[in-house]
Amino acid sequence: MAWASDLSPNLGVRALGRGSVDLLKSVWPDATFDFLDFGNKPAQVPLGHPRSLLKARVMARGGMMDWLKQFDLLWDTRSGDSFADIYGTNRHAKMSLLHEFATEAGVTAVLAPQTIGPFQHTTARVLAKRNLRRSRLVFARDPVSAKASARLGRKVDRMATDLVFGIHQPTAPCERDVLVNVSGLLWRANDHVDLTKYRESVRSIIAGLLSDGRDVTLLPHVLDSLDPDNDVPTCRELEREFDGAVGVLVPKGLEDVRDAVAGANVVIGARMHACLNALSTSTPAIAMAYSRKFEPLMKAIDWPHVISVTEAEDPGADVLQIIRNCHDLKSRAQITRSRASELLAGIPQLLGGAL
Repeated sequence: MAWASDLSPNLGVRALGRGSVDLLKSVWPDATFDFLDFGNKPAQVPLGHPRSLLKARVMARGGMMDWLKQFDLLWDTRSGDSFADIYGTNRHAKMSLLHEFATEAGVTAVLAPQTIGPFQHTTARVLAKRNLRRSRLVFARDPVSAKASARLGRKVDRMATDLVFGIHQPTAPCERDVLVNVSGLLWRANDHVDLTKYRESVRSIIAGLLSDGRDVTLLPHVLDSLDPDNDVPTCRELEREFDGAVGVLVPKGLEDVRDAVAGANVVIGARMHACLNALSTSTPAIAMAYSRKFEPLMKAIDWPHVISVTEAEDPGADVLQIIRNCHDLKSRAQITRSRASELLAGIPQLLGGAL
C-alpha cells in the first residue's frame, strides 16, 4: 500500500491507510498489507531522489524489483492529494516512478480514490499520463479530478470519494463544543496561502467564538515530529497567546482523533482530513481551503461549507457567519455522510475483477 500509513504523524495519511485496509478487506478478507511512504521506507526502495530510483532500476542493485515482485497489488493512494505537482516535482516524480517500476515488475496497479492534478509542468504531465495508462483501475474522489484524468487520456473507472468514509464509526466519542484544527503548514511561510492572512483569520475565529461563549479546543491533525510541517507547536503557541482561554487536545492516534471529532458540535479545519474525519462521523466541519482539492470533493458529497483562504476577503468572518447563522449543520452533515457512503459502495465490485 503506497503513500498511506498506520504510523504517520499525519493523521490524514493514517485515515487513508485505515480506510484502504477496511475497503480492501471487504474484497479480500485474508489479504495482508505492507505500507510504504516517506516515513516507512523499505531498504530496497531508495526514495531519497528520483535519480536514486532510476539508478536502482537500471543498475538492478539493491533488490528493488525483486521486492516489488512479491506483491499482487499496488494500491497507490498518493497520500490523497499528491498525484499533482503542487508539492514539488521531485515528490511527484518519486511517487510516479515507484508506480511505473511496480507495473514493470508485473504488479497490478490501482490508483485509489484521490485528487488528480493539477500538473503545471510538462514532465509532471508526462509521468501522470504514463501512470494513468499503466493502471488497471483509476478512481477519482471528485469530478474535477475525473475530468483532469480524462484530459490526460484516461477516463476514470469510477468517481468515488475519500477513503475516510469507509472507516468504521468511533465507539467512544468525547463530547466537545468547537474543535479548531490549525495547520502548521499554513502558519509558517508556504506556497499555498498568505500566512499573515491565515493567521489573522484563525485569531479572529478563536476570538469570535470565545466572545460568543463557545468552548474552543485546538486540535492538531499532524502530530509533533522532527518535520516542521506539524500542527502541535502552532496550537501550543495559540494556547499561550490566548492565555489558557482555549484548550489543546493532542490526539494519540487515529482512533483518538476520530473519537474527538465524533463528539464535537462542530469542527473548523484547514487540514482537509480533519474536516473529512469529522464529516465521516456526521459531525459538521467548516473547511478553510488552501488548494483545489477541497471544494470539488466537498461539493460532490453535498457539503457546502468550504471557505477559500485565498479567495475570501475575510475568511474568519465567513467561518463565524456559518457557525452563527446556519442551524441545520448537523442534519446536513448526516446527509453528507450518507452521500459519501454511496459513492464508495461500487468500488469493491470493480476491485473483485482486478486480480
